[in-house]
Amino acid sequence: MNICFLIGKIISEIDFKFIINNKKYISIAIFKLEVNESCIVTIKAYNELADYCYSKLIKNDKISVLGNIDSDGKVEITDIESYE
Repeated sequence: MNICFLIGKIISEIDFKFIINNKKYISIAIFKLEVNESCIVTIKAYNELADYCYSKLIKNDKISVLGNIDSDGKVEITDIESYE
């Protein structure tokens, strides 16, 4: 298991979707985070974190995320904090 901690700026619109899995709905939010001027990471959030991202965050917000890197190189977040 791996853990990563990133701080950066949201550079894309937050894409919000629902996935149906065994008659259960799973919400997912996907967006791009610019960590450095040349490093862009794809972020994925599920369920309550996805709802938070979609309702509270917008493009150009500065955030910090705690998560795990999956096999596709995307970061699946477990915690998020917004900076003002």
